[in-house]
Amino acid sequence: MFRKCLMLSLLLAATMLAASARAEVVVVVSSKSNITRLTAEQTTKIFLGKVVTFPNGVTAFPLDQPEGSAVRDEFYSKVARKNASQLTAYWAKIIFTGDGRPPKTLTDNLSVRKAVAASPNAIGYIDKSVVNRSVRVVLEP
Repeated sequence: MFRKCLMLSLLLAATMLAASARAEVVVVVSSKSNITRLTAEQTTKIFLGKVVTFPNGVTAFPLDQPEGSAVRDEFYSKVARKNASQLTAYWAKIIFTGDGRPPKTLTDNLSVRKAVAASPNAIGYIDKSVVNRSVRVVLEP
């Protein structure tokens, strides 16, 4: 009986750990921004440096999360359709040719939320659980 309870507890813990490792990512801008919605294509172009402005012509400052973070992996997988190695190869080529540079990387969800809230030109992605009134969700992939 004890063995069954232990196995069930371990299975439950493993399931919860796997669920918590998966982020529910949203793309956000400052609540002071005029941007209310973006498509996945528009967002991808901004984060891959293919465009430097929002659709309304205002300069966009994309903010990234650290490599290997669950929220970053989910964002690039769902929005840009790139995995971590594809993204690394993409930026290596862009940097080598001098055609651009990757977005500034911040440390975590809270630092991205704070930076986005402070600048109407910033755009970032965070886990949905840390969204508050200081930012506006513009894309839920």
